Amino acid sequence: MTYDIVVSSSNANSSQASLALLVVPTPRRVSRRRPRTCCVRVSPRRRRRRRIACTLTASIMSSTTGSILSLPFRRSAQMSLADTVRGYINDKYDQHPDMFRADLETVDALRRDAVNVREAHPSGVRKLQAWAGQLAWMGGKFPIDIGAEFTWYPALGYNTERPMVRNNLKYELINILYNLAALYSQLAVNTPRSTPENLKVAAHNFNLAAGVLSHIQKSILPELRMPDPPDDMDDSTLEALVQLFLAQSQECMWQSSVLRDLKDLSIAKLAARVSDLYNSAAEAAMRSEAISSAWIHHMTAKHHHFAAAAQYRAARDCLEKRKYGEEVARLQDSVACLAEGLKETRGGYINKMIVDDLNALKRKAEDDLKRAEKDNDMIFLNPVPPKSDLKILDRFNMAEVKVPPQVANPFDFLGEHAEFGPALFSRLVPFSVHVATSIYEERRDRMVNQNIIQQLESLTEKMHMTVSSFGLPGSLQALEKPLGLPPSLVQHAEELRQGDAIGRVHRSLADIDKLRAADLAIFEEGKSALSTEQEEDERLRRKYGTERWTRPAGQNDPQGAKLWGHANEIEGYFQSSLSSDGIVKEKFASTEDLLRVLCGPDRGLMEFVPSSTQRETSEELKASVNRLRSAYNDVQRLESKRRRKVESIRESARRDDIKPDILKEAARLERTYPNTAIVPAHFEDFFEKRLDRLYEAELEAVDTEAAQEQDKLLAAVERANREFEAQRRKVGDRGLREREQALQKLDSAYFKYKEVVSNLEVGRKFYNDLNRIVGAGFRDVVKGWVAQRRMEARALEEELSMPPLSNLNLSPEGTGTPPAAYGANTHSYFQPEPVAAQSPFQRQAQAQQQQHNHHHHQHQQPTPLAGAVNPAASIQSWAAAAGAGDTVQQPQPMNPAVVGAATGGGTVWSPAMGIRFGSGGGSGGDGHGQTQHGRGQPPTRGQGTWNPNGGIKFG
Repeated sequence: MTYDIVVSSSNANSSQASLALLVVPTPRRVSRRRPRTCCVRVSPRRRRRRRIACTLTASIMSSTTGSILSLPFRRSAQMSLADTVRGYINDKYDQHPDMFRADLETVDALRRDAVNVREAHPSGVRKLQAWAGQLAWMGGKFPIDIGAEFTWYPALGYNTERPMVRNNLKYELINILYNLAALYSQLAVNTPRSTPENLKVAAHNFNLAAGVLSHIQKSILPELRMPDPPDDMDDSTLEALVQLFLAQSQECMWQSSVLRDLKDLSIAKLAARVSDLYNSAAEAAMRSEAISSAWIHHMTAKHHHFAAAAQYRAARDCLEKRKYGEEVARLQDSVACLAEGLKETRGGYINKMIVDDLNALKRKAEDDLKRAEKDNDMIFLNPVPPKSDLKILDRFNMAEVKVPPQVANPFDFLGEHAEFGPALFSRLVPFSVHVATSIYEERRDRMVNQNIIQQLESLTEKMHMTVSSFGLPGSLQALEKPLGLPPSLVQHAEELRQGDAIGRVHRSLADIDKLRAADLAIFEEGKSALSTEQEEDERLRRKYGTERWTRPAGQNDPQGAKLWGHANEIEGYFQSSLSSDGIVKEKFASTEDLLRVLCGPDRGLMEFVPSSTQRETSEELKASVNRLRSAYNDVQRLESKRRRKVESIRESARRDDIKPDILKEAARLERTYPNTAIVPAHFEDFFEKRLDRLYEAELEAVDTEAAQEQDKLLAAVERANREFEAQRRKVGDRGLREREQALQKLDSAYFKYKEVVSNLEVGRKFYNDLNRIVGAGFRDVVKGWVAQRRMEARALEEELSMPPLSNLNLSPEGTGTPPAAYGANTHSYFQPEPVAAQSPFQRQAQAQQQQHNHHHHQHQQPTPLAGAVNPAASIQSWAAAAGAGDTVQQPQPMNPAVVGAATGGGTVWSPAMGIRFGSGGGSGGDGHGQTQHGRGQPPTRGQGTWNPNGGIKFG
């Protein structure tokens, strides 16, 4: 029996090298006359495989963080949240902040502990979970925009040093949960992966990291209410990270199966699922603006690597099952997958350990393919199926999204003796209760004013119009009192005089004009901010061009389009209100002269109302007058009854204090659903029952009894008036018609005044409500959005104003050593490329320069160049990094041009570099030229002067 080397990504110690080379036995090819599988089923083979696997534990432990990625922490600035919460309670709540002194102190302590979690230690899990749980609880007590400016720095992307500041409690929560996911991923990376038990622990932590990110993506992000979520927290980035951590969890389980020596087919199914997950992660990462190219190449390379590993293990299974043709086909596909994976290593994006693993597995697969093809061609002669005919490998999934219960149901862990301690501000009336109270009061007022009072006033107005069309009460008053003033007219005139009717209307009209002007000024301020932002964006677009200024215009931005639509809607409000104001003013102007008569002295009234002669009336006319007077009095009594009813309903609405009852309902909801945050929607049933109990009877009375009673009384008035008119025509109405018309005009003017006053009250309420809409609902929102757009514009201008990358000098002149793969102080890693070989021309020029220096400067020591740095002092190799036990974090995204310069740009000439004439000593790619007899540093005397013997150096 012989043993072949099979590459396996077995992770173990975080301080050592990457994918291990695990020795596994392979059955030796036998002669034609002997069955070739006789050696693969004997028990000594499996015993020896286990023994060899045990002796290679140290080799398996060589896998490190180089092949496994972790999420870096997001950083935050320290702040005093307690001061903001104290001020908000003092301003917005009926409770005193001193009642919550202990809670306010705890808030700052919890946040300080959570944001200071910077190391991969299990103790940080509870700190982050506790603060996240309390934040979720506080979200039910306070509004999302409480006034605290939370500052957080992105963890991924191109702007990790540019903070994002938001007044948003959900923004704080999403950052804390993000760091919790980062902590789980770093705990998984730092777990020694030398045993199956430890690999399960690492896989579990990766599952938890994926679960937290999935919870952010599905539950928190939709409620964030931010038009511009952070780049590393958008849906594509979160999806890529979820799939990445699931892939690494599955990889740990695949590695465990290798250590436990499972069957090749089972290991192939596990590897195939790893490949699928890495592929999903890479596809989502391509849609992200924050995930670096290094990570995308890493995921793609791992996808191809595990696809190849799966086919390789499947080929081994085919070998044991004597499927020699299929073995060849799967080995061919494995080699093809490895070739695709090696394409991702171009440009230095991939860690050297992964590159070595790909090359090692490729060499092994090619060797086995040669052997399999030779044996099949010479011995077995099985047809080799094409790849399309190969059965697709089944998937064995061991990774799953696991949301920690402390994250999914945080309220279960809040309490006096619970894990997170007592819930903060539990005695504070939840903000949702205040919102629910406002919703109820608005709904109640709308029902009372529109559905009850307005309906009653509309019926009364209709009744007045009908009675006035009959000429009442002028016809009765002219006949009953042909001399002097009727008592009802005197009463109306006295009421108008005492109420200063004309002055009241003028003051109300002036107040409405002021309210309208104030609302219009606020609206114009917001609209002007929108127009200014649009002009600034157009100016910058003209300055940089549409191809470079790719930010959408304000009206195309989702939030901007909403604000512009709101502006058009508010303009419609102003236009309709202006039309209504004009109608009311015309109505008042048409009756102002008559109102001046009513508000004037009685002598003026006497002069306006002509007297008629006293005459005898028949008994029939007297009877008809009495019947009409009785019917008209019933109408007046109905009007008085309605007036008293309206006042009673308004007083009931003013006395309707829902606060005690809604607090009881909130306490009941908290007891019934302790794990659910209270929201205003939970009080809908409570609102409906209360409104039905208090106002449903009045609504039904308006719809049925009031209308029916009015129609009955108006019908009686109409009958009595017809009889009255018939009797009056018999007697004749000479001298009565002018008095009747004057009395009717004054009576109509009185009721028109009442109508104008009612319209003015409605207008005043309309403009007060509109003030809140144009202020907090429009102008303030516009200002916040415009400020955010200006920040985005400044950031984009800074980015566009940066010099081209081709003009940047990334390394000091004379230091030609390419940077190492990884430094302890950086978050990037790249594979160090081998030093380029010197051409014969370069070697000849170097030899001539050395000879020249030896003859003319043999007693003169070379002077080091100013600013020259020893590469060994600033570059740390992968071996050194592994020995220090450092953890690989997110590689910072780098432009391919920069990567090229950083991985050997000192030996490659480009047109942007120009031509430099200098000594030929020291190759740009020789890292030791600085310490060996001055190679790489020309003598001081020769600086700036070209030596023909030194040749020409490009670069």
